[in-house]
Amino acid sequence: MRIALGISYNGQAYQGWQSQSSGQTIQDHLEAALGKLAAQRVSTVCAGRTDAGVHALMQVAHFDTDLDRDIHSWVRGTNACLPRDIAVQWAMPTPDAFHCRACATSRRYAYVLLESPVRPSVETGRVGWSFRPLDGNALRQAAAYLLGEHDFTSFRASQCQALSPVKTMLTIDISQRGAYWRIEFEANAFLHHMIRNIMGCLVHIGQGKKPPQWMLEVLAARDRKAAAPTFSPDGLYFLGPRYDAHWGMPDRTPAYDGLP
Repeated sequence: MRIALGISYNGQAYQGWQSQSSGQTIQDHLEAALGKLAAQRVSTVCAGRTDAGVHALMQVAHFDTDLDRDIHSWVRGTNACLPRDIAVQWAMPTPDAFHCRACATSRRYAYVLLESPVRPSVETGRVGWSFRPLDGNALRQAAAYLLGEHDFTSFRASQCQALSPVKTMLTIDISQRGAYWRIEFEANAFLHHMIRNIMGCLVHIGQGKKPPQWMLEVLAARDRKAAAPTFSPDGLYFLGPRYDAHWGMPDRTPAYDGLP
């Protein structure tokens, strides 16, 4: 039987999703919790790997098991064995043909940015920070250059293992609530550090250091050196993948609308 899980986590204390020898990753803790519940080793696959310090509202993972358990026990039982900053939100059986990564039609992220002359305090680790005011019109104009299919080499980390830098950016939505900016990205797939590198450029433009047209120049350069430095992981949230409706997967968790 294949089981899919929706998982949320605060990534501050972890070295990203993917298992490492340190044991301090989301995957390590999730598999340890599932292993206790199943009394056997459990291996998971996720929809989108997140880096150290990055959060998730609906990471989707799946695993295979021979155990016949009430589906709700995979939620409650696993959560009883997880740290407080990681929680399974839902579980559901799926056909063996379902693969949380390969079946995803797109992936969504949000970056939450605090605009304030004073650094974050209670939100530390959960929001990015701009100490200079941001121009929303300039941000939106710059973001529009990224829509569609492009070679995103200029926003690709050197250690990226993707086979191609060509991705399709479906939407970028920019909104502001008080001192908080929320920038949502949806694409068919993302490169390693792609959003954080885009955010570095957007902040430069929003602060008036560069004109909006500079984003087009950076994109056309296909050279990482042409872009701004990689922005902080603190305000980056994986909102989750999208799937075709016939899989019956949830689209979001309640926390989705709770971000600033």
